[in-house]
Amino acid sequence: MKQIVECVPNYSEGRDKSVIDGIVGAIASVDGVKVLDVDPGEATNRTVVTFVGAPDDVCEAAFRGAAKAQELIDMRLHHGAHPRSGATDVLPLIPVAGITMEECAILARKLAERMATELGIPCYCYEAAAFKPERKNLAVCRAGEYEALPEKMADPARKPDFGPDGYNDTVARSGASNVGARNFLIAVNFNLNTTSTRRAMAVAFDVREKGRKAREGGSLTGKLLKDENGNQIWIPGTLKGCKAIGWYIDEYGIAQVSMNITDINQTPLHIAYEEVCRAAAARGLKVTGAEIVGLVPKSVLIDAGKFYLARQQRSLGISEEEIIKIAVKSMSLDDLKPFNPKEKVIEYLMQDEAEEAVKHRLIRMTAEGFARETASESPAPGGGSVSAYMGALSAALATMVANLSSHKRGWDSRWKEFSDVAEEGQALVDELLNLVDEDTAAFDRIMACFGMPKGTEEEKAARAAAIEEATLFAAKVPLKTMEAAFKALPLALQMAEKGNPASASDAGVAALAALAGIRGAELNVRINAAGLQDKSSAQPLIQRAAQIVKEATKLEKKVLETVNKHIDE
Repeated sequence: MKQIVECVPNYSEGRDKSVIDGIVGAIASVDGVKVLDVDPGEATNRTVVTFVGAPDDVCEAAFRGAAKAQELIDMRLHHGAHPRSGATDVLPLIPVAGITMEECAILARKLAERMATELGIPCYCYEAAAFKPERKNLAVCRAGEYEALPEKMADPARKPDFGPDGYNDTVARSGASNVGARNFLIAVNFNLNTTSTRRAMAVAFDVREKGRKAREGGSLTGKLLKDENGNQIWIPGTLKGCKAIGWYIDEYGIAQVSMNITDINQTPLHIAYEEVCRAAAARGLKVTGAEIVGLVPKSVLIDAGKFYLARQQRSLGISEEEIIKIAVKSMSLDDLKPFNPKEKVIEYLMQDEAEEAVKHRLIRMTAEGFARETASESPAPGGGSVSAYMGALSAALATMVANLSSHKRGWDSRWKEFSDVAEEGQALVDELLNLVDEDTAAFDRIMACFGMPKGTEEEKAARAAAIEEATLFAAKVPLKTMEAAFKALPLALQMAEKGNPASASDAGVAALAALAGIRGAELNVRINAAGLQDKSSAQPLIQRAAQIVKEATKLEKKVLETVNKHIDE
């Protein structure tokens, strides 16, 4: 899975557009980073920037943003409504995909150390990156704000984790930064069939982690209850890692429960939705839908879609697009306005359409277009891409039989059994479809090497080395196709033996397509391996390919024997 990190720095400038543009420009100057949102606030004199990318790219962009903020913002002149301690006030790294919180914490600490070493900015590490338990709380790190820095830096217990030994002119200008790693925060509003803010607030108190103040007799107006130390007693809500309030929205003419889910691992979006529905119903209200504010990782919607599919005892082995559609409809995310995943899901926003079109040129064609392109005088797509496509069709057919079996009348108790097969099949379909274009790209790479200059001995040597490397890669790609297509055969056998008997012929065609794809890819392994000068690299590839063909032939025969029994019964 591609690693994606989100960064949401807060800069202590929300009024001067030239300063804000300068900081955002520094962030955007890093290749591979995409700025998703810039949100300046005049009253707070603070700007929140949201950008995403690969971990190293995001850290570089965060560093450049901090350097530019240090250059353009003088904290001695700063005033605003929001608590702050530096020009770059907070700098959280947030895992989105393919990376853990622990890895983000390590990155945050390295970033803080670099900012201190190269820029002279004192840095406190907070939340998951904290070195001290009490500093997990941002408020502790920022206590006293910018004005308290001279005193804090002189106190061994309160000095920053990284930075200069004492307060100096650089610190006076830049202030201190709070660098951390935290969970992704989802902002979501739950729409209610009421105009009552009070009732919406009651539901919010029921579910938010903080809960509500305890009162005598459990009433809303009774005397507040305190413990023996005089501290207010609180009745906790039902959802961990959630903050919520109730409000009325003039634009929509309804009340909402407005929630921040600060820990999506403890409380996924769909669990929050279900609990708000329960709490609302207990008070005679109904949740009519939900509104996601800002962006979400794709996994949030995929997890929700699978949750509702499982509740329906439906197969989870369907396309990503269909799973997300189930999530949107199940939580009525389109209740107030259309919900377009391409505009709300971080991974989709990161996709470069032009780059994706080149990368997936073949699999984005129609079936007719692919066939016509194959038949043209162009050498690609060739046998390798066609073999990968046959493998994809094999996995797709086995998945289809699993999905049909999962939904077969009278087989409801077996839905999970078939759903597991379908999920495995969908993953194979994705892998083999990617190999369709990867095989053609490998061929193009060889052709590009043949076009390299060869006027001098050095150029000839470089050209020969490049051709050898590209040829080895071109031999390994169809071997990957063989390995992936082989995995479709056990699925076809399972479906032939246990799946819907009415679809037995489909399982048989899946086996035939898998073996055809495997045999075709094996020819491509051999022809590319034959072009290698280093025979010690070629021989293991050829041997592995022959072994796969031998094992696949046995499995295909077993599938067809089973299928024929079903047909002849």
